[in-house]
Amino acid sequence: MEQLAYTPRGPLTAHRALADLTWLRVGGPADWFFQPADEADLSAFLAALPAEVPVFPMGVGSNLIVRDGGLRAVVIRLGRGFNAIVVEGETVTAGAAALDAHVARRAAEAGRDLTFLRTIPGSIGGAVRMNAGCYGSYVADHLISVRAVLRDGAIVTIPAADLHLAYRSSTLPEGAVVISARFRAAPGDPAALEARMADQIAKRDASQPTKERSAGSTFRNPAGFSSTGRADDVHDLKAWAVIDKAGMRGARVGGAQMSEMHSNFMINTGGATAQDLEALGEEVRKKVLQTQGISLEWEIMRVGEY
Repeated sequence: MEQLAYTPRGPLTAHRALADLTWLRVGGPADWFFQPADEADLSAFLAALPAEVPVFPMGVGSNLIVRDGGLRAVVIRLGRGFNAIVVEGETVTAGAAALDAHVARRAAEAGRDLTFLRTIPGSIGGAVRMNAGCYGSYVADHLISVRAVLRDGAIVTIPAADLHLAYRSSTLPEGAVVISARFRAAPGDPAALEARMADQIAKRDASQPTKERSAGSTFRNPAGFSSTGRADDVHDLKAWAVIDKAGMRGARVGGAQMSEMHSNFMINTGGATAQDLEALGEEVRKKVLQTQGISLEWEIMRVGEY
C-alpha cells in the first residue's frame, strides 16, 4: 500500500495471519490489518485509503472461513473503543464490537428483552449484517438504526428499513463498517429474562457441539427461517434434516467433519485447512442436491484466495 496521507492512531499491521482470529482456526494472512482507535480514526483512515483498495470488516470470526491463500484487502477489526452497551428506556445502543451475548445480558439486567441474542455467536456488527436470529426473533424485529463509516470515510446513520433485512441478509453498502446499532427492546422482569436465557443456553449446549471448533450453522435452512424453539416446530426443511437424509452426518474431508452431534455444524477436528472445510461443505451441498433436489446455501462466509 502506498504511503497514506493519514497516519492512523490504531495499529496497522502488514501480512497479519488471520487463522487465530477465526473460530475454525484456518486461513492465510491479510495484506493489511487495521484496528482503529475510535470512529474518527476509522473515518480518516478510510477517507485516505485509495478507493481501489478492498476493505473487509471482520468481527470475532465466528461465521467465517478465510481461505488458505489469505485476503488481498485491508481487514478492519473493531476493538475496545467500539464495544459500549447503553440502555436508555426501551432503547439499547450497542457498539459493533460488543458480543451478542453481552448485549442480551446487559439488556436483561436493565429489564429489557433482547434474549434472542444470548445464544448467537459473534458480535453486533455481524449480527446486523446477517440479520441474525433464533427462536423466532431476528435483528430485524428490534433494529432501529445503525451508525456506519462508509468506504469514503463518511459517518452516517442508516435506518433499519434501508438495510432491507431478510433471512441471513442485508444490503449494507459495499465496504461500509458498522460501528454501532440501536435496538428497541420490550420490558421484562430481569429474573425471568435471565431464566429464559439460562434455558436457551442449556438447550443449545445439549444439541450443538459448543466445545468444538466450529462456526455455528454451516448452511441456511432451506425453509427460509430459523428454528423457532417451539414444540410445533417442523424439521423437514431444516438444514440438519436434509443433511441427515443425504447420509452426510459425520462426513469427513481431511481434518474437517460434519458434527455427529449436529449435522449442520462443521468442525475442525484438528489440522483442517480452509480447503478441507470448504470441500466438505461443497460435498454436502452436492449430496443434498442429488438426493433431494435442494440447493443448500452457505451461511458461513467464505472469503479470500485459494
